[in-house]
Amino acid sequence: MSGVALVSGGSRGLGRVLVRQLLDDGWRVATFSRTLNDFIADTLRSAGDRFHWASLDAADGDALRGFARDVAARMGGIDLLVNNAAVLHKGLFATMPQVEAVRMVETNLLGPIVLTQACVREMTRTGGGQVVNISSINSRRGYRGVAVYTATKAGLDGFTRALAVELGAFGIRVNSVVPGFFDSELTASVSAEHRERIAKRTPLGAVATAADVAGAVLYLVSPAASAVTGQTLVVDGGISC
Repeated sequence: MSGVALVSGGSRGLGRVLVRQLLDDGWRVATFSRTLNDFIADTLRSAGDRFHWASLDAADGDALRGFARDVAARMGGIDLLVNNAAVLHKGLFATMPQVEAVRMVETNLLGPIVLTQACVREMTRTGGGQVVNISSINSRRGYRGVAVYTATKAGLDGFTRALAVELGAFGIRVNSVVPGFFDSELTASVSAEHRERIAKRTPLGAVATAADVAGAVLYLVSPAASAVTGQTLVVDGGISC
């Protein structure tokens, strides 16, 4: 399957892997990030008009709506949205600055809601589409120091289930992928010792990779998952069992 995919936060980490894999699979891809990096610059050169990028903040609702309209006009519609962009500020809830809590809610939950609404309006005009929300294992298990981040991801999972019911009649499937610990910008500060402890607690004996998580996304958007909607697919090596 191919078409037009919009991936938020596609310049690095999981977003970068998804952009590359979707392009390789024949999709036309649009993405945004706050800054231009070598990956985006190289892809703009190599993919030509099959790839579009813009600089914007995932917490800027007006910019998100404008970007979705521009992608639909430029590429002829939107068939897939992957809500991948997120920020994480670790810290005890009692002492967390309000500005950091608000930033996480705006970027991780309100931003995806606004962007999804804009994309869904385009999908209903063209006969359907798909939304995949990138959640987190934090939405299923409690961890110290990430209460607000956890709330945003749990909200995203609830949004997935309710939206799947609402949009099924329009031919739009909505699912969540729930990664466990994997190497990304959000986990860059985790020490090697802590990573080893996580791997030892994981039934499969190793943490997932960004490619593992991307594989789950690609399954959900494939014809093999045509009857799957409103689900949360956990990719964590079994640690949440």
